[in-house]
Parts: sequence; C-alpha cells; structure tokens
Amino acid sequence: MVFLTVFTPAYNRASTLPRTYESLCDQECKEFIWLIVDDGSTDETASLVKERQKKENGFEIQYIYKKNGGMHTAHNVAYENIHTELNVCIDSDDRMAEGAVKKIKTAWLKVRNKNYAGLIGLDADMNTGRIIGKDFSYGLKETTLGGYYASGGEGDKKLVYRTDVINSVPQYPVFEGEKYVGLVYKYTLIDQKYKLFVLNDVLCDVEYQMDGSSNTMFRQYLKNPKGFAFLRKVAMTYPTSKKRLIRDCIHYCSSSLIAGNKKYIVESPRKLLTVLCTPLGCILTSIIRKKAINN
Repeated sequence: MVFLTVFTPAYNRASTLPRTYESLCDQECKEFIWLIVDDGSTDETASLVKERQKKENGFEIQYIYKKNGGMHTAHNVAYENIHTELNVCIDSDDRMAEGAVKKIKTAWLKVRNKNYAGLIGLDADMNTGRIIGKDFSYGLKETTLGGYYASGGEGDKKLVYRTDVINSVPQYPVFEGEKYVGLVYKYTLIDQKYKLFVLNDVLCDVEYQMDGSSNTMFRQYLKNPKGFAFLRKVAMTYPTSKKRLIRDCIHYCSSSLIAGNKKYIVESPRKLLTVLCTPLGCILTSIIRKKAINN
C-alpha cells in the first residue's frame, strides 16, 4: 500500500534527474509515488520524465508542469497534489539513500499514533558519504526543527512530514517579481504545535550544485528582499534564542531597506529592537551588495 510521496521540484535538471530516478528504482520498498513538479524547465526534463513513465518502475510517476516561480512555489503545487499519508522532498540533483523508504516506513509504523508531525533524518554527501553537519545526539528521540538547531545542531536534515500537517499551515507566499521564500517558513509554524520523531539514519545523498540557491545566496538577497524580510519577520515572531533573534532582526532591517519598504519598523513584530538594529542592517546591506558582485 502506497504511504509516501517522494516529490522533486525540478528546474533545468535533466542532467542530474536520472540519478534521482535510479535511486528510487533501487529502493527495496516501492510503496511510494514519485511526483515531479517541473518549475518551467526549458531543457529536456519533460521528455526525460515521460520516457521513465513508460517503463515498469514498480512505482507510479506523476508529472506536473508549471510556470517558473521558484522552489517555494513548486512546493506549494506539490502539497496541493499529494494525497498519501507522508511526503518527503528529494531534490532533482540528489539521490534517495539506499533503503530509505523502508526505513521511513518501519520508523513511522512505530510512532504514527503519537501525534508527531513526521520524521527528521540525515543527509549525507554523495561523494564522500559523510553526514552533512551533525548527526543526532545519542538518545535523542524527538525534536522540533528549530529546537534541533538551537541546541547546537548543524547541517541540512531530511524532513518527512505528514501531509495533513504540512497542509494545515498556510502556503508559501508569492511576492511579485520575486522567486524565493525560505522553505523553513512552514516548518517554523509546524514547530509551534508538533515535534518530529528522530530517525538517526541517512535518508538522502546530496550534492550541492554551483548554480543552486545555496551558492548564490548574496544575489538572492538582492533579488528577493520581500521574501527574505517576510521570513525574518516569522523568525522574529518565534525566536529560538536571543542571539538568533538579533541576527534575524538585522537581516530583516537589511532586506526591508533593499526592498525600499519605509514601513518596516511599523510592520516589525519587534519594533524597538528593529530601531536599534537598523544601523547594523545598513552595514549588512553594504556587505551584501559587495558580496553579490564578487559571487
């Protein structure tokens, strides 16, 4: 019985998507659907997926094409079209780790009645096999995503969410002329009501592309200031530490200044702190502009 949707947002990744596909074919447990959300690709992504759909894969492949709008809008479309109990995002340049689907099923069957939002697992570098950041502390059974990082956790983690939970919070907002809102927005809202069950196993093998968002962040700050300001406001509303609150406020000031929003102090959930952080926000803005040119 299908219990999981593996969804893959894709934008001009015809060169790497086959390895994602092969990693799914190699799964021992095939009780999942693979959903590809094509975010306006202009390469051979569509034809590549159609060829795979014709094969006997052992799992259903669904394909949705949409106008290019950025990763967060692809996630919105995915969540609108997922009907399985659980879902997990495997990016178009990553591989699902060996045996990951079976590990997810086994873990979930043990805790599905305990009101968790889902599972949190590990990412590993596909070239070296090393865990991205830190693994989970010995004995850690449950955590929120924000709580994990606040307690010293590091590195990207693989999140497996209940579909009803991920859809219980608002969609990612879309700002005209921009194509980025951090995915952590939804996760932060979920953190306020639910915890994640810790699965100390590698679920995804990753490779960061040089043209991926993680390598163009300074330019992203300039291109998508409203999206970043929005995300910082959410983080300031639900701070995980004083240090993080101040950092997010400085970034909020910077993004608001880049966006030309003169009402950013009035709109801030931390007005006094925003006034105090504005000079540092101005300095950060200058740094971002210089870094964006050099990168």
